[in-house]
Amino acid sequence: MDSFDKHILSILQKDCTLSTSDIAERVGLSTTPCWRRIQAMEKSGIIKGRVALADPEKLNVGLSIFVMVKTNQHNPDWLNTFAKVAEDFPEIVEFYRMSGDVDYLLRVVVPDMKAYDRFYKELITRVDFSDISSSFAMEEIKYTTALPVDYI
Repeated sequence: MDSFDKHILSILQKDCTLSTSDIAERVGLSTTPCWRRIQAMEKSGIIKGRVALADPEKLNVGLSIFVMVKTNQHNPDWLNTFAKVAEDFPEIVEFYRMSGDVDYLLRVVVPDMKAYDRFYKELITRVDFSDISSSFAMEEIKYTTALPVDYI
């Protein structure tokens, strides 16, 4: 990737609704070479897709909860079960296997504490955990879906 590709990617990460000609103008290319570069990034998997970012508040899921999970079962079957169960919950928007004090970290979005309590009760009936703790985000300081492009 050269500086044109990085610039194109940075622009697309901020607003993928821009036309190819608008992007081309911003990076100093003509439309066709810009389009080819975008296509190449899509084909190579650098660009995984294009999405619309919804406002959590307007969808009534403004409460973000970070759920720390510990387990005594460190085997592929348990993880596969947990991963499949997580897919059933649209409230789980991020799911990571961790190093350190906790085994897994989830980010869950819900309207309120009552909805989280329902979510929690359903989750623990479907997967065996040794410990779960939750932290509630009080304020979002920074949120972006744009990844840094300077490491390529």
